[in-house]
Amino acid sequence: MLSRQFVRENPDAVRAALSAKGVDVDLDRILEIDREWRALKSEGDDLRHERNEVSKRIGQLKQAGKDDEADEAIARSTELKTELQAVEARADELEAELEAALLTLPQLPDDSVPFGADEDENVERRREGFERLRELPDRVVPHYDLGEELEILDFARGAKVSGGGFYFLKGDGARLEHALIQFMLDLHREQGYVDIFPPIPVNSAAMRGTGQFPKFTEDAYRLEGNNSDPYSDDDLWLLPTAEVPVTNLHREEILLDGDLPLKYQAYSPNFRQEAGEHGTETRGIVRVHQFNKVEMVNFVRPDESDDRFEGLVGEAESVLEALELPYRILEMCTGDLGFTQAKKYDIEVWAPADDMDDGPAEGGRWLEVSSVSNFRAFQARRAGIRYRPEQHESAEFVHTLNGSGVAIPRVMVAILEYYQNPDGTVTVPEALRPYMGGQQRIAGHDAVGETAVGDGT
Repeated sequence: MLSRQFVRENPDAVRAALSAKGVDVDLDRILEIDREWRALKSEGDDLRHERNEVSKRIGQLKQAGKDDEADEAIARSTELKTELQAVEARADELEAELEAALLTLPQLPDDSVPFGADEDENVERRREGFERLRELPDRVVPHYDLGEELEILDFARGAKVSGGGFYFLKGDGARLEHALIQFMLDLHREQGYVDIFPPIPVNSAAMRGTGQFPKFTEDAYRLEGNNSDPYSDDDLWLLPTAEVPVTNLHREEILLDGDLPLKYQAYSPNFRQEAGEHGTETRGIVRVHQFNKVEMVNFVRPDESDDRFEGLVGEAESVLEALELPYRILEMCTGDLGFTQAKKYDIEVWAPADDMDDGPAEGGRWLEVSSVSNFRAFQARRAGIRYRPEQHESAEFVHTLNGSGVAIPRVMVAILEYYQNPDGTVTVPEALRPYMGGQQRIAGHDAVGETAVGDGT
């Protein structure tokens, strides 16, 4: 979040950020609340000072035998107490309102971020891997059709068990998923990451700390029955990304300068309702309600966050390099920059088949598999994560960064389509073969059940 002092002293910069990110917040109201709160704090200080003076005077008057005047002073002290209680109560109400309002203000875009209205104005920085494209079939079968033909993806049974947006991975499909997870963990461990296995439920305070709440509550899965108040701090939610628990690992803590930088990685299942996304990517596993991901979270000194951002981009894209999948790097413009982000690059893998009903599209499509973000001190301020540069110095807020390393279903899509062979098999990328017992191809499995027999398979 932005500090109240920054908002108070830089309203024009905040207005510019609201406009650039397309966020509708009544900044004038926030500034008005802050002015009233500061006036009440000042009034409260004056009342406390007067009350202290009156209390001293009461003793002096009694000692001097001036009982009538002492009684008047006592009466005034009682009045001051009542006035002070009213002022403090109102100040507390305004402070709570101000804190809640500050949570609705987005992070300011970094000065280097290109200005633009929406995703159409994002800037492509580079493409990688297209100089070594493998030979593809004349018609690349979309992953959802191929997966069902190979009996490694089962959407019907997933919907039967859990509803739309869920699916089963079977046989070599499940093996491939496990291989991807372990491969990524091993790769990032070599890059200096410490493994974290986080709890899957997270509380509302954790969701606020990373910026998911209060803005994105409609996308979260709430665990029913644990609290009647849907946003209390002991309420629990299924994590939408391991960014939430891993960043909050150090919530309300002061780190030592020698601790930094901290680099954590975490595998987790992730749960999102994808509210407002109905009708987009409804087939296959591109946009689903449960998916696996390896997340990288960094805590760094403020003067190191720009360099660490570039390093984090390289660490995330190394996954696609090792899998020899073509990809590109996009820089988000101001209008497509997230609520919490000062700067963000998306890494998009190339999938050569189209997922529309009218067949493959010329040139394939791009699938976001990682968003690498620098949050500056925005999350750290919300979550109270600080570090002390020197033992005698005041604690400062750290900078946090994160990036997926990477989202697995979309990498699975790219593998099934890019490594597809004319005979309908899929070549296992060389980097994954050690994790699949040396297996080189996915040739599919026999169908199970009467429906399969009735279909002639």
